Amino acid sequence: MRTVTTRAELEQSLAQLPRPIALVPTMGALHAGHAALIDTARRTAATVVVSIFVNPRQFANAADVARYPRTLEGDEQLAKAAGADLLFTPTVDEIYPPSETVATIEPGPLASRLEGASRPGHFAGVATVVSRLFDLVRPDEAYFGVKDAQQVRVVAWMAAQRSDRITIHRVATVRDRDDLALSSRNQMLSANGRVAAAKTIPVALSLIAEAYASGVTSVATLRTLAERVITAEPSVTLDYLDFADSASLVPLAEDAHVGDAASGEVLVSLAAVVDGVRLIDAITLP
Repeated sequence: MRTVTTRAELEQSLAQLPRPIALVPTMGALHAGHAALIDTARRTAATVVVSIFVNPRQFANAADVARYPRTLEGDEQLAKAAGADLLFTPTVDEIYPPSETVATIEPGPLASRLEGASRPGHFAGVATVVSRLFDLVRPDEAYFGVKDAQQVRVVAWMAAQRSDRITIHRVATVRDRDDLALSSRNQMLSANGRVAAAKTIPVALSLIAEAYASGVTSVATLRTLAERVITAEPSVTLDYLDFADSASLVPLAEDAHVGDAASGEVLVSLAAVVDGVRLIDAITLP
């Protein structure tokens, strides 16, 4: 595996590597979830490119950007072991050159709710940096985790607008032994915060899945089951627990049932704050 930091080095390296090319965009602090993305890409692509870039445009402020964990040495080891061919670790000036105007990319109709409402401008930042990486890497396909459920849908919409028609692949969430979804942000939790997150977020979603499997389809009933778990833990603050059509992200009414979703699948999204750290998770029904 080769590591490059500049656009010129990236272009030179890509010219020597075979297609098809798969891109795994990340912000670093890599973990087993990222390894699963790389491994999945490795199975079909001739070349796997992993990018590590903490994108300032998708954060609310500079303090949040500075707080994000950075573990480049370990990231290089994990990416190499997982099967990456090329690691791209650009600076901000490489992605957003001071001498160039990098236009903000419209994130589309799926970006207005959920994380889009809680974090104004977030998905414009995501769409912009991913589009920028697509321009630089020119991949045939890209891989994203389904934990970031709304993000992967926004990226797929954005990719469909491009003339190069990059295929977007979704890879299943990888969970730790306590069932908490793996996330780079987990490193920012205290020991007590970690315990609180694990005994609420995945448990709430599991209760919904189990109740649905047993025949409960009422959105209101499923919501109540999950919210009881979250509100019982004072150190966890629920931002939203959302039931929406999986394809359109149109929310289901409280008196609706899972089967009412037009696409036939419901996305259950949850966002909560623990130790000042925002954590998200999601499942689909059925």
